[in-house]
Amino acid sequence: MSQINFGPPPVPAPDPRHDAALASLDARRSVPMLHLAEPGPDQATLLRLLQSAVRVPDHGKRVPWRFLSIRGDARHALGERLAARHRERDPDAGEALIEKDRGRFSHAPLIVVVVARLGPDPKIPEQERLLSAGCVCFALLQAAQALGYRGCWLTGWAAYDPEIARWFGLDAHEHIVGFIHLGTPTLAVPERERPDPRDLLSEWAP
Repeated sequence: MSQINFGPPPVPAPDPRHDAALASLDARRSVPMLHLAEPGPDQATLLRLLQSAVRVPDHGKRVPWRFLSIRGDARHALGERLAARHRERDPDAGEALIEKDRGRFSHAPLIVVVVARLGPDPKIPEQERLLSAGCVCFALLQAAQALGYRGCWLTGWAAYDPEIARWFGLDAHEHIVGFIHLGTPTLAVPERERPDPRDLLSEWAP
């Protein structure tokens, strides 16, 4: 007697325990740097955040990243340099753009520069090491939010300018992958529309 096939089993209902376990990930959102204020993570807290942030995939254990922190008056000094560098790159730039760069690092109390350490490697492709550095940026944002802070991951032209790389002491094989602005939010950022994973997922079979 042949067996009747009624098709695939129904998809089980979501488990509420999953929602509770993933709530902190689902709540993640970026806060614009203009709305990040004191207090920010102090040195001990920053080190604890980084302790969690470096637990990212790192093929070959290359540790292809390092960090620079910018606080206090150093933020304003960097902004002055950035404004001057912008004027040097583009003498015709409008004053509004120059002023935006002058204040770019003056809002959040802490900025962490994430630097990718790349260059030749006989085994691990550069792309994998770059992706590992990107994972650190995101993990740092997650860690900061877990402790009640908020942040945003920015780049902009400053991340790619060779003169600015020189200011930060980067060598030829190092690249800025993110300026992570961290602080306490001054407003509640509304949720935005997120993609539906069902529209992005397909199953491969030979």
